[in-house]
Amino acid sequence: MEFDEIKQKSDRYLFQNYGRIPMSFTHGKGCYLYGSDGREYLDLVAGIAVNALGYAHPGWVEAVQDQVARMAHVSNLYYIEEQAELAERIASITPGDLNRTLFVNSGAEANEGALKLAVRYTGRSKVMAALNGFHGRTSAALGATGQEKYQKSFEPLISNAYEYYEYGNPESVKSMITKDVAAVMVEPVQGEGGVVTASAEFFKTIRDECTDKGALMIVDEVQTGIGRTGEWYGIQNFGVVPDVITMAKALGNGVPIGAVTSTDELSSVMTPGTHGTTFGGNPLVCASGCATLDIIKRDNLVAHSKDMGARWRADLAAVDSDRIVDIRGYGLITGVEMDTPETASMVQKYCRDNGVLVNVCHGKTVRLIPPLILEDAQKDRFTSLLRDALS
Repeated sequence: MEFDEIKQKSDRYLFQNYGRIPMSFTHGKGCYLYGSDGREYLDLVAGIAVNALGYAHPGWVEAVQDQVARMAHVSNLYYIEEQAELAERIASITPGDLNRTLFVNSGAEANEGALKLAVRYTGRSKVMAALNGFHGRTSAALGATGQEKYQKSFEPLISNAYEYYEYGNPESVKSMITKDVAAVMVEPVQGEGGVVTASAEFFKTIRDECTDKGALMIVDEVQTGIGRTGEWYGIQNFGVVPDVITMAKALGNGVPIGAVTSTDELSSVMTPGTHGTTFGGNPLVCASGCATLDIIKRDNLVAHSKDMGARWRADLAAVDSDRIVDIRGYGLITGVEMDTPETASMVQKYCRDNGVLVNVCHGKTVRLIPPLILEDAQKDRFTSLLRDALS
C-alpha cells in the first residue's frame, strides 16, 4: 500500500489521538527500519525503548514462530508452561527477594497492578508519586503521572489519593511521607519527563523512608528495565532494592506484555479474584519474553549497553555547541537537552532527512533509546549528524 493510501485510511477510520510523523515502514532488520518511501533509516527510538533486540532478530523470530504454530493463547484458568518459564527467568535477574510475578499487557497495567497490591497490603489510602513523572494513561496510572498536561480533562477519573513530591529531592520525600501512605512510586530515570536523573541519595532516602513508615517502594522500570541502563533494572545503578518492580516494553521485544514483580509476602495478598486479565501472560508473549531474556544474557547486552552508553555520552559531550544544555542518562537511554524546543525539533528533522530516527521528549530533549544491539558506527553516525545540525 502506498503511503498516501495508508494516511488516507488512518485519517478516515482511526481515532486522531496521535500526532504522527508523516512516515510508515514496511519492515525492519537489526537497528534499521525500511520506509514505504524505499529509504533505509537507522532507528534510535526502538519503538520507544521496546525493540531491545532490534527488528527481526533471527533467534527471537524463531521462538515466536514456533510458539504461534503450537499455541498462541490459552486462558489463565489453566497452568501455562511458558508463563512459569518466564517468571523463573525474571526471578533470576531481579534484586533481593523479588521472585513472584504477575503478568499483564502493558506498562500502565503493570503500574495499576502494583498500586492495587500496595493498597491491599497496607490498607492505606495515599500514594506518593513524582512531579514530572510518567506511569501510564489508564486511570490509576494517570493519577500517579505527575504532569498536568496528561491529566487535563480526565480529572473525574483520577482519585484524590495522589500526592506529588519533587523528583530528585530527598527532603521533599521526607517532608511528605506519613503512615497514611501506601506506596511511593518512582522511576530510576524519568524517561517521558526528559531523561531526568537523580542521585543515589535520593533513592536510598525513599527506601529508608518507606521502610520506616511501612509504605511500599514501587519502582517503575517500564522504560528503564531489561538492560536499558546498563543494569538489568535501572534501580540497580543505585544499590537499592524496592518492594515492587514494574516492567513492560523491552521484556517482549515488541509483543504486548507487562509484569509486576514482588516478594512472596507481598504477593500473597493478591488472592484469586483480586486481579486478572484475559491476555496477560499468554503463551505467545511469554515465549517472546523468554527468548528476549535468553538472547540478552547470551550476548552480554546488559554490559554492552553500559559500555556503549558511557562512550556515546563522552562523544556527545565533546560536541562543541552552546545550544546543548545538558547530556544525561545511563546505559542506552540518553537525553541531549537543547536550548529550545525549536532546536530539538530542528535536530530531529535534520536527522530524519539524513536517514536517522530520534525522538524529542518533554519539549526540548532529544532522547536516544536505540536497540541494545547498537554498534559503534551507528552511534557515531548520530553524533556526526548532531554536530552538523548544530553548526
